[in-house]
Amino acid sequence: MSRVVFTAVQKRFAGVGGRPATLAVRSLDLEIESGTLVTLLGPSGCGKTTILRMLAGFEEPTSGTITIDGQDVTRLPANARGTGMVFQSYALFPHMTVRQNVAYGLIAAGRSTREVARKVDEVLALMQLGALAERAPEQLSGGQQQRVALARAIAIEPRVLLFDEPLSNLDAQLRERMRDELRALQQRLGITSLYVTHDQTEAMAISDRVVLMRDGAVEQHDTPNAVYTQPRTAFAAEFMGKANLLPACVTAVTEAGVDLDIGGLSARLSPSGRRLVPGDVLDCVVRPEHFVLGGPKSREVTVLRAIYQGGHAIYAVEIAGRSCTVVDAGIHQRGIAEAGQRIAISLAGAPVWPLLPAGQQESRRDDSK
Repeated sequence: MSRVVFTAVQKRFAGVGGRPATLAVRSLDLEIESGTLVTLLGPSGCGKTTILRMLAGFEEPTSGTITIDGQDVTRLPANARGTGMVFQSYALFPHMTVRQNVAYGLIAAGRSTREVARKVDEVLALMQLGALAERAPEQLSGGQQQRVALARAIAIEPRVLLFDEPLSNLDAQLRERMRDELRALQQRLGITSLYVTHDQTEAMAISDRVVLMRDGAVEQHDTPNAVYTQPRTAFAAEFMGKANLLPACVTAVTEAGVDLDIGGLSARLSPSGRRLVPGDVLDCVVRPEHFVLGGPKSREVTVLRAIYQGGHAIYAVEIAGRSCTVVDAGIHQRGIAEAGQRIAISLAGAPVWPLLPAGQQESRRDDSK
């Protein structure tokens, strides 16, 4: 198992055709603990793939250092770092069989014929690819090709395993199954891994830690649960699933906590370390599933739109002058409300999380740069 450390890493791409230079990664400080899977999550152009490529050795940082197990690999060539890469496009050699694809890295590393054969058989068995060993990539399904790409990456016993949006070319059902298989394999082998995706559901399902990126800087770095339930900024709240950003007024501050009024709904603020007094107004995050239909201290709202989702329904309503989403998981007991119908909702016992004031949000992001 290997520990990876980025220290003050920046990457600037030179301008082309008269265009200005681009600062793709801004003073990144990041530690990936041994045996963990860390996901770089964010929209296109946020710098996540550039970070992955710098660790792989495909891009060289403009400044800063990258170490693996204390070894400075910042300027080392890709083949001297001990990393394995699983690409978005699989990048299998079309003229080689499955067995030959898996063996490629071992042969390039100068392993003996006997060692190559033993290791390839071992990895094919691990990935349940033995029956497909003599097939060409074109004879495989997307999921099978993905398994071959992963088998080739782990065959060389890398210190760090890198994933560049490896599931994005699969259909939804297969993507979910492969996601679970990939996570189980990573935990079984204990390989330190860095995973790039723009899919927040995928990130939460497989990660030990999530690094949410924005404009080349780290917006938030925490466990999947903390990034979802305790987002620091509006960007983090909205990128990590559906979020209602609602104004709240502090009505009381006691030893038990902070009481809020959110458009006529009573709520209790989750502990955040902020000093608040009655009358303070702040923006809070309320997830759609945190609303309760009925309950104590409920108020009526009008359903503007209803969307059936099988096991639940999603309602669009208005609270405190803002559009808001409510999830109703009890539709099989009480039926689905229709547009124009009045429903009673509350926040009884639901967690409400305060956002940093806008100025502090920008300051936090500037500090990370």
